[in-house]
Amino acid sequence: MAVSISVVLLLLVIAVIFMRNGALKVSHAVVCMLLGFYLAGTSMAPTIHSGLTATADLVSSLRP
Repeated sequence: MAVSISVVLLLLVIAVIFMRNGALKVSHAVVCMLLGFYLAGTSMAPTIHSGLTATADLVSSLRP
């Protein structure tokens, strides 16, 4: 759950930065948000979740 909240906050910050710079319009952000909600309800959601979890585990195991 902590990884999901971190990813959501990161994406929110990136979306706000893009909107402030004019690179992302509000309508584009709404479409992306709706796509995420609809995608979470599909049968692909567990695959996407496991892929993101594996990626987060890989990144967290890297040492500088």
